[in-house]
Amino acid sequence: LTYAQFDRRARAIAARLQDMGLAGQRVLLVYPPGLDFITAFFGCLYAGCTAVPTYAPRRNRLLDRFQAIVADAGVSIALSTSSAAAQFQGMIGPKSGQTTLLSKLPWLATDEISNDQAEQWSEPAIASDALAMLQYTSGSTSHPKGVMISYSNLMENARTIHDAFGIQRQVNCVFWLPTYHDMGLIGGVLVPAIAGITNIILSPA
Repeated sequence: LTYAQFDRRARAIAARLQDMGLAGQRVLLVYPPGLDFITAFFGCLYAGCTAVPTYAPRRNRLLDRFQAIVADAGVSIALSTSSAAAQFQGMIGPKSGQTTLLSKLPWLATDEISNDQAEQWSEPAIASDALAMLQYTSGSTSHPKGVMISYSNLMENARTIHDAFGIQRQVNCVFWLPTYHDMGLIGGVLVPAIAGITNIILSPA
């Protein structure tokens, strides 16, 4: 994915979110490893939405943690790929015993959004202290806890890592951490994007 393709894809997703009236709303990102998460994350930022990255639960025992994040964040919609969204919705069907909170959560498959929608994107006016992301703990030892992160928080963190590592334009990066984790997202996605360098991302598996 080139930076030009990446930007166009993010603008297309942002335009759809804006068209749905979701600017300023909290948007859940539920993706398998891959580029779809990255373009959707930036699509949220481009639209002026608050991104809420999380894992895609693959087993029923993880649904309680997932539901806790959905409830605490007050999300308006979940974004994913069409196949991952269908798989998840199958997990929370009538036989799953899950509450109506998850069954009523609307989903948007971003891989079905046409790149042509990028032309409809309108750049929002965003203050540096505006809420860019809610970042949640894993919930492995207690209920997941969210941290409010502003645009200036993200930029300052990414710039600090960039400067500390002395990243040059000829450098290539390789990451295999989950992109919904702090280091996977900040170090593995934002820093290479700000530096404008080639980034190779592998599945954590």
